[in-house]
Amino acid sequence: MSMKKIFRALFPLPVRSLSRLFGSTQGKTLFPLCLGKAQTNSPFAHHRLFRLFGLTLLALTLGARVYSFEKHKKLDTTMNKETRIQELTELQRRVTQEEGTEPPFQNEYWNEKREGIYVDIVSGKALFSSKDKFDSGCGWPSFTKPLEEKNIESKTDYKLMYPRKEVHSTDGTHLGHVFNDGPKEKGGLRYCINSASLKFIPKEEMIQQGYEKEYKEFFGK
Repeated sequence: MSMKKIFRALFPLPVRSLSRLFGSTQGKTLFPLCLGKAQTNSPFAHHRLFRLFGLTLLALTLGARVYSFEKHKKLDTTMNKETRIQELTELQRRVTQEEGTEPPFQNEYWNEKREGIYVDIVSGKALFSSKDKFDSGCGWPSFTKPLEEKNIESKTDYKLMYPRKEVHSTDGTHLGHVFNDGPKEKGGLRYCINSASLKFIPKEEMIQQGYEKEYKEFFGK
């Protein structure tokens, strides 16, 4: 339905024009919806009926557009993820998509000391904070806890013949492992994470890059 017809539905036509559309009713019921008898000499009956008809069509049109928007939005998200994966380096793809491991002490963030947050390199979701980062001596970035628990999930891994708890983001990015040898005063956990799975957002750039909520929550501003 064109926008012109929708607006004409919202702002009823003169009675003469309505009679051309609906014809003479002569007291007959227009719809079996208990609307009562419509009289040709009562413009209000026509107006109410036409406005109801127009609003119904408008609601259906808007509902269809919302459904279409959400459908394409979901599709775009999937396409953006695939595009982002293709933009990763060979090492980043191997670690994040094939559950690989980068070399210790030869990765980007193992010795990073600036304040900020670490996000999923594929989806951009916040995962860890510099406030929970510590030097474990293992050669990989280590954290006592996630910044956002809801963005991380774990499963048991037997690749080395003994059970380890493997850590993924909820978007499917392989991150690393979590162990029970972390600082006891901070919960006793050590999240050992591959730098290749992360993107570091310095505190000074967080608001600019869309992490204002995390900035205010974790850096007290």
